[in-house]
Amino acid sequence: MDEKHVLITGGAGYIGSMLTGKLLQRGYRVTVLDDLLWGGEALLPYFTHPSFRFAKVNVTEPDAARPFFDGVDAVIHLAAIVGFPACQQVGPKVARLYNTEATRYMYDFANKVGAKRFVFSSTYSNYGIAANSDPVDETSALNPQSLYAETKIEAEQHLLAQGVGAPCAPVILRFATLFGVSPRTRFDLIINQFVLEAMTKGELIIYQRGYHRSFVHVSDTVEGIILALEADREKVTCEIFNLGSERGNMSKDQIVEAVARIVPRVAVQYKDLSFGGDMRDIRVRFDKIRSVLGFEPKVTVEQGIHEVHDAIRLGLIQDPLSPKYRTRPSSCSSAADLVEASAGDVAGAFCV
Repeated sequence: MDEKHVLITGGAGYIGSMLTGKLLQRGYRVTVLDDLLWGGEALLPYFTHPSFRFAKVNVTEPDAARPFFDGVDAVIHLAAIVGFPACQQVGPKVARLYNTEATRYMYDFANKVGAKRFVFSSTYSNYGIAANSDPVDETSALNPQSLYAETKIEAEQHLLAQGVGAPCAPVILRFATLFGVSPRTRFDLIINQFVLEAMTKGELIIYQRGYHRSFVHVSDTVEGIILALEADREKVTCEIFNLGSERGNMSKDQIVEAVARIVPRVAVQYKDLSFGGDMRDIRVRFDKIRSVLGFEPKVTVEQGIHEVHDAIRLGLIQDPLSPKYRTRPSSCSSAADLVEASAGDVAGAFCV
């Protein structure tokens, strides 16, 4: 796209902090809106960049957010309450305020200022548990198992309904579960947390052993967002794309085996326990994003495990057990399976 001014909501988070740097490198002007609930250190390297602007804004407060949309050519909406434990803790009213209503506010502003593109971060949690264990694609029935997924589906439906013929073209990206290191690394995502627990505790406790998930590296996710941002309008308007790759479809046993190859002498305990929450057991197809946008992830799960392991081992992340590397309510279990969530960032809310 010829336009160069991009606004990112939740830009201080796991995805947004890396995306900000990538867009600045590509010559964009970038405005970040974030409430800094989890801090803003990840944005400090960009703070003096002449094309970077930051505003401490809660996206559920339209009057505060609206002035920063002037002159914006595209919006990347990452801010949300992410994950079923966080949504469950704050309750339906607050979860819908952040995940559904705030999305409506942001898209309405984008249309009013004449922005050309609205990239929305959604989740493969929307598919829930697939019928007959068949791989799901963008046309598959949605079977949400959590309030989190329900709010994301509601936001998607609004964008698809309002986007037809609108000046601003909405494009929806359903992220697989993220992993890897970013300027604002998280250790409450399943692969990152498994590596951390293997290194610090010497053991892993696994629930829902046979369940499958889909995984994608945070840097590949950023590249996918940029592809959606820059693609021809007719390719992406009111389109949904699963963001990941088939090689990222893995069972928990496969993840444990990969971690154990890199972090030796890890004791593994399996517990037959179910719990109310985001019960995803799915394999995902990614044909559409590959064929339409040319998206091909570069980083494998094993490479990501090495990356997280080395960042901890070399002291690049000196206190990985610090709460600042987690975006979840403090009452959540520490087990990665209980806090696993699709990727996303936060502006003024809990984030898992």
